[in-house]
Amino acid sequence: MGPSPSAAAPGGKVRTLRELRTLAHQLRLAGRRVVQAHGTFDLLHIGHVRHLEAARRLGDALVVTVTADRFVNKGPGRPVFGEHMRAEMLAALACVDAVAINESVDAVEAIEAIRPAVYVKGQDYRDPDSDVTGKIALERAAVEAHGGQLHLTDEESLSSSELINRHLSTFEPHIRDHLAALRADGALGEILALIDRVKGYRVLVVGDAIIDEYRYVMPMAKSPKENVIATRYQEQETFAGGVFAAANHVASFCAEVDVISCFGALDDQESFVRRSLRSNVHLHAMTRPSAPTTLKQRFVDSSNMRKLFEVYFMDDAPLVPPLQDELDARIARTARDYDVVIVTDFGHGLIGPSTIETLIAHARFLAINTQSNSANLGYNLVTKYGKADYVCIDAPEARLALHDRMSSIGDIAHRLSAEHVACDKIIITQGKHGCTTFERGRIAHQIPAFALNVVDTIGAGDAFLAITAPLVAAGGSMRHIGFVGNVVGALMVEIVGHRRSVDKPALVKAITGLLK
Repeated sequence: MGPSPSAAAPGGKVRTLRELRTLAHQLRLAGRRVVQAHGTFDLLHIGHVRHLEAARRLGDALVVTVTADRFVNKGPGRPVFGEHMRAEMLAALACVDAVAINESVDAVEAIEAIRPAVYVKGQDYRDPDSDVTGKIALERAAVEAHGGQLHLTDEESLSSSELINRHLSTFEPHIRDHLAALRADGALGEILALIDRVKGYRVLVVGDAIIDEYRYVMPMAKSPKENVIATRYQEQETFAGGVFAAANHVASFCAEVDVISCFGALDDQESFVRRSLRSNVHLHAMTRPSAPTTLKQRFVDSSNMRKLFEVYFMDDAPLVPPLQDELDARIARTARDYDVVIVTDFGHGLIGPSTIETLIAHARFLAINTQSNSANLGYNLVTKYGKADYVCIDAPEARLALHDRMSSIGDIAHRLSAEHVACDKIIITQGKHGCTTFERGRIAHQIPAFALNVVDTIGAGDAFLAITAPLVAAGGSMRHIGFVGNVVGALMVEIVGHRRSVDKPALVKAITGLLK
């Protein structure tokens, strides 16, 4: 049969998914065999052209669905080309009859709409185990449910990521040089093996229960009678933050995660938190009488995601002795059962001196982070921990702990380890300047930041700590772990609040995209 009439149809080749559904239905009624290809197609190259030409030969009409920008999971700075430009480039190929942007995390919805006779992917998917996302299995099932089949083309495979990294990188020269050095050292295989090494780990996370609430508002004109900020309420979101956010991050990488924390009886939020946790996260909660669960209410300009001000609802007094004793006893009883114990210490009253002593005495591997915030500035310093296996804090917190504004971050880490916290491995995060990794007896490494699209910085440090802690416990190179942590941070700052966590498939794809 000749080419389908789709290219000449109203609107040209680039369609909506709804239009593609109708078009595919019409083609099937006309007895034509519809083939569907799906992908990112960030940098259209000869490998793509050959793949699509081979796909077109399998039927009478070839439709292509393109992953929308917000679902492209290939790391910071990707996609290089926007969804509409990518769709237009594909539509320019003679072998392609129609193109649509797919507003979904996978192709299942598009497959169910188009119901292709053949769904085509490249030879990269011949080994299902290499697909860390697991999407190809879902897509195969969706195709076969409608009587179609999955076909893998034999065309030579080229990597858009590799071509982009080598010829179109959006990073500054010093970042490109760092990535090139990691590639030359064969870091990709080592890092992926390290991430895989912790998949069977059991992790205990101890820390403050925090509920983060975002109230989106639209600023209005200044009040004519008072010096106040006037805003109009739009909507709100509520997230399980604090220790719960950290637990959700690490849960995608390790087999089992337990959480020990304490709610307030006045507004416990426990049901909401339990619904927010991943299936392999188990919550062990105590209840504090006559106190609320800490709620941090942030008012956010909905037009640009800038935070205007925040209100804390909290009681950060130390736990009363019976509760503190219960917390310490539970840690002492169970801590040795875990490969890693992670402490997210926000300084909101949960972790007192006796709990610190218990953690140090009983944890097989202790990873800690103490956070300075508006409620505890200068009072919640990492130096209150006399010993740890891994410390991860940001630069202002490290400088505050040592009362040192001027020394290099490498010197700060060395002094922190030598004089205050008996800890051989430290990472100090520095926002847009990346992080510094320190290991006793070795040189410090400065790892650049990879974030190109900063939406919200809340929770980036928690994600960094939670995901890197098991990797440090597994004996990974601190230089590699600092790189992983910065990729985690780059992924996290693109997420509003704790709307979702950084998971293993996303991180593996991002790292692979950067180091191909």
